[in-house]
Amino acid sequence: MAKALLALGLVFIVEGLAYALAPSLVERLLEALRQLPLDQRRNLGLAAMAGGLALAWLAVLLGA
Repeated sequence: MAKALLALGLVFIVEGLAYALAPSLVERLLEALRQLPLDQRRNLGLAAMAGGLALAWLAVLLGA
């Protein structure tokens, strides 16, 4: 449970940094995402999930 909380905290830190350091870039990114068809956004989300899963699995293998 502690590792899950750590992971969630790290996600919030990274997300917060993006909004704090480059809010206009975040707005442009959101606008670009609005232009993508729904299927492409869904595939992008699935790819992000797969990448996150791969990173988490790698962290576990490395002893996290």
